[in-house]
Amino acid sequence: MGAESQNKEKIAQFLESGIYMFEDSNAVFVDPVRVLNRSYNHVRVSPSSYYTRFFESQPSNQDPRLSSTSRKRKRKQNVKEPRILNEREHIAEQRHREARSFLLKARESLQKSTGLLDVLSNLRNDPSSSADCEFSTLPVAQQSFVELGQVWQAPLYEITLNVRLSGQTNEDKEKRILSVFNNLIANETTDDAQAEFLTNHYIIPRESCFYMSDVGQIHNLVPANADSGFNLIVVDPPWENASANQKSRYPTLPNRYLLSLPIMQLTHTEGALVALWVTNREKLRGFVERELFPAWRVSYAATFYWLKVKANGSLIGDLDLFHHRPYEILILGYSCGKATYSDRQSNFRPVKDNCVIMSIPGDYSRKPPIADLLMEYVPGVRPARCIELFAREMITGWVSWGNEPLHFQDCRFFRRR
Repeated sequence: MGAESQNKEKIAQFLESGIYMFEDSNAVFVDPVRVLNRSYNHVRVSPSSYYTRFFESQPSNQDPRLSSTSRKRKRKQNVKEPRILNEREHIAEQRHREARSFLLKARESLQKSTGLLDVLSNLRNDPSSSADCEFSTLPVAQQSFVELGQVWQAPLYEITLNVRLSGQTNEDKEKRILSVFNNLIANETTDDAQAEFLTNHYIIPRESCFYMSDVGQIHNLVPANADSGFNLIVVDPPWENASANQKSRYPTLPNRYLLSLPIMQLTHTEGALVALWVTNREKLRGFVERELFPAWRVSYAATFYWLKVKANGSLIGDLDLFHHRPYEILILGYSCGKATYSDRQSNFRPVKDNCVIMSIPGDYSRKPPIADLLMEYVPGVRPARCIELFAREMITGWVSWGNEPLHFQDCRFFRRR
């Protein structure tokens, strides 16, 4: 097979799967919209609602002739004298220098993949972004599940789940009225389900479930038998973050609360791969290494990097900008559950270190779906039993736990197929 035919085949596979593997670097490109769309039969994730920053129009008060060179020149006028780094900042800088070479190599691989860049340049033209496919053209305020879950009426709030059982028509659905908080709500069918809560509508992927509660109720998800535990556990904590607090994006959680997460009790008998999202703050990296993983009884396995890029293959920001680097960290480890590491070691495969996941970022704090990239390292049963902690969206086959797992399941983020 010639090089051109191979490239066409890779692009065809990418259009189907949303994943593009690079042969010349330890990197992969992920299109979250295409990956997420595999969870739905009758709807599609809207590119314009996912890639909010990519689809943003230029502010009307900004001169379009203002070039990036002009903006850089303006920033240079405000540059302060370089300050002496403290011990923690020195460690962070050393980590960055070690990662820099393979991050740059990953970006170069993307920039050389002209066929992939051609696909990315047409994101705007995806038919699912057209207005006539919308569920509703009427603006509806998004519910704040965090606030509703804290009021005294919380136990009284109910959600209506409309599921289509086998053999039923679209108009003939079964309605289930369930408590929305502190309750496991499942769509066991092989079709999308729609849910109604107050004035909003939500899409629930097939064969998935969610449990919406605060961190004090997470122990309700611990299975009575470890054979029913999870062998892939993804954790995206709301780390304490001044930017998130100032912009009221989401409530953050002090680090000490994370120490009590029942990772060991959630782990399957044959062990689990744990994937933890961490920002570039050295304080958090040190906390994970010295306190969090030991408290969870998780042994370190590898570090992945999420490199955020634009549709033209460039980075979303300066790679070397100390406080705003265009990448985040995914730390991987293995949980043995109640067994010892020696008992489970044969179940655990070595994880390839320093992999780079590239994608165009979505909304603030939204992470790309990574299950397909981790599955080869997941020990135990197949299909894998998967759970995401602090989830803000749902995936087919997964349990999603957090205080707002329906956040990105709102109908406004979808278009009809």
